[in-house]
Amino acid sequence: MHSQIEIGLSKRGQRAYALDDVAVVPSRRTRDPLDVSLTWQIDAYTLDIPVLGAPMDSVMSPATAIELGRLGGLGVLNLEGLWTRYEDPRPVLAEIAELRGGRSDPATIARLQDLYEAPIRAELIASRLAEIRRAGVTVAGSLTPQRTQDFYRTVVDAGVDIFVIRGTTVSAEHVSSGTEPLNLKQFIYELDVPVIVGGAAGYTPALHLMRTGAAGVLVGFGGGASSTTRRALGIHAPMATAIADVAAARKDYLDESGGRYVHVIADGGLGTSGDIVKAIAMGADAVMLGSTLARAEEAPGGGWHWGPEAHHAELPRGERVHLDVVGPMREVLYGPARHSDGSSNLMGALRRTMATTGYSDLKEFQRCEVVVAPAPTAG
Repeated sequence: MHSQIEIGLSKRGQRAYALDDVAVVPSRRTRDPLDVSLTWQIDAYTLDIPVLGAPMDSVMSPATAIELGRLGGLGVLNLEGLWTRYEDPRPVLAEIAELRGGRSDPATIARLQDLYEAPIRAELIASRLAEIRRAGVTVAGSLTPQRTQDFYRTVVDAGVDIFVIRGTTVSAEHVSSGTEPLNLKQFIYELDVPVIVGGAAGYTPALHLMRTGAAGVLVGFGGGASSTTRRALGIHAPMATAIADVAAARKDYLDESGGRYVHVIADGGLGTSGDIVKAIAMGADAVMLGSTLARAEEAPGGGWHWGPEAHHAELPRGERVHLDVVGPMREVLYGPARHSDGSSNLMGALRRTMATTGYSDLKEFQRCEVVVAPAPTAG
């Protein structure tokens, strides 16, 4: 049972923990890092590492999705982004990188909104996914719930292997008096490909998403480096608690469904290798990375990072932020690291922590001991 804290005489709330608030505890056994497996499987697809590239224009292009696939992960292309609005989006990406305004500069936000007003073109969705498929890697693309009805047939016909429905928050029961909402359960049932859906940030909404037939559930709400959802909407879900709650829903659904396992994928607030380690320790099967991969030399943002919330037509709640470029994507994932801040050799760090705590695979590591130990603040 969650403990409730009295906020005031008329309101109580659950104490929730961010990833910075928890730490992994060493155990009595250690292993050789070479004996640790990071292999992850979703549906029929086996991946060498539990990493998905976030469908953000600053992170994933067809080329970087291919590169991540060759490195053992899964690149997810944003099918509502610049690559499906422009025949050649490179000049647009260069312009975004050269915008001079600060994080919340109105002129910068207005220009982003203008650039994203170009219509999404079905033929470009098909050609981008075909480009990834020709490279021989697993193909994944993402749409928001609002656009899924319009373009899902194009996506499926293009030969996508894994379909992602990703929004700030996604529910299995959306109520609208003005439009016909997406019936997730019927939609997923009728598709021939596995679907990952989210975000969700609690036990009950995640359990309902699992009951739709989703193969995976994304955990997170406004936790990314470029998001200002907490300031704009007052909504926030500390990731350590959110992951643990959704992992509990996964366990209960496994019993309820008679053995159907739904993968839990942490999405947001994963800025360092330590965050990735703790997300897996809290119960995630894999992680969806944005800012950490945006630091790679190949990232299309050129050192800048922004999400779809940053150019929302009516209520922008994200920022374009500048990140230090770490090195090639291979170095970001596998090293050797030239940085001591957890920004490179992400998988080496995960492997070493698992070895230090005595676990040989990801499922075992989810059972590791953790403590509440908030990170010290700089004095």
